[in-house]
Amino acid sequence: MKALLLNCSPRKKGNTEILLRRITEGMHEVNISYDLIRICDYDISPCIACGGCDTTGICVLADDMDILYKKIDTADILVIGSPIYFYGITAQGKAVIDRTQAMWSQKYNLGLQQNKKAKAGYFVCIAASHGSKIFDGAILTARYGMDAMGFDYQGELLIRGADKKGSVTSIEGEMERAYQFGISIGSPSSIFL
Repeated sequence: MKALLLNCSPRKKGNTEILLRRITEGMHEVNISYDLIRICDYDISPCIACGGCDTTGICVLADDMDILYKKIDTADILVIGSPIYFYGITAQGKAVIDRTQAMWSQKYNLGLQQNKKAKAGYFVCIAASHGSKIFDGAILTARYGMDAMGFDYQGELLIRGADKKGSVTSIEGEMERAYQFGISIGSPSSIFL
């Protein structure tokens, strides 16, 4: 199995990256190969809502999203990782998800994904605050984005209270939980809250 992990955080070596790297250690333990991508290293324009992909399934914009389309298409597992920015995922992550409108068109307008095998999608999200609804909007965005990309949403790893760069490492039990999340990825119904 091959996993694609999308780090949607603009901060290098921040909490999201630390968590995703710990998850890959768990994946390595169970022989899941992976590709960890930092979205900010790619030139991805926002969707311009032109409707060009409605009839072709192909985005009219030519940028690094073309590379990501291929990586998304060939992955068996997708992990989207993002910090919370105003109760949602980052602008960089949202731009990628918005650009998967072309994949949504392939699936729902053109019926081109009918015979594709089911693939597993997971969401990793970290927030500085402890609000009870802090993750609600981000989960919905990730879930529907994964559906457009052809992944069945299998669950999430959500962490509250990491308010400084690298502070996730000092929250008791969370690094081990991330490691175990990596080991369990690919198993049906592996929802972590």
